[in-house]
Amino acid sequence: MFRDRLEAAERLADRLSYLKGQNPLILAIPRGAVPMGRRLADALEGELDVVLVRKVGAPGNPEYAIGAVSEDGSVALEAAARHYREEAVNREIERQLALLEERRQRYTPVRSAIDPGGRIVVVVDDGSATGATMAAALTALRPRGPKRLIAAMGAAPPDTVARLESLADEVVCLETSWNFQAVGQFFADFGQVEDEEVITLLGGEHG
Repeated sequence: MFRDRLEAAERLADRLSYLKGQNPLILAIPRGAVPMGRRLADALEGELDVVLVRKVGAPGNPEYAIGAVSEDGSVALEAAARHYREEAVNREIERQLALLEERRQRYTPVRSAIDPGGRIVVVVDDGSATGATMAAALTALRPRGPKRLIAAMGAAPPDTVARLESLADEVVCLETSWNFQAVGQFFADFGQVEDEEVITLLGGEHG
């Protein structure tokens, strides 16, 4: 159990302390992981940006994730997506891509995403139930040529960790449990992170 996201970030920074001095690129999955990413970037003397991915909900049941899409258009679909009409799934993908474009404009309006090519990249999230969002982020980043690709998170089920190990060079997960109900069960304080805080943290306005 973590006190809050910042405690999880501090513990991740301890595990990744060997990256200090190598200018790692910390890519946080918004919105919840952005405060964690800021703390990691400061502790490891790296740069912070967001990696924008959205879950693709099942047509007619948007809470049921059948995949995820990243801002560069990369799509990672689960096997369950085959049970839905391709046209309906594609409409949902296009809708999520439009939301990602709007979010990038809101979060970093004066610059484009930081290039991960040749960099040690750490993708951070507070936790991952199915791994779909983290998998989409890793899948989108790999072709862009990072020197090393690391997935870092507070909590996940063991099978999710195993799945991500096939996509990343290293997976750092602080808490694993087969009795995984929701990410929030591992945090005493799991308050919502608002867009305004994300924009401030990405702008480097931190203490």
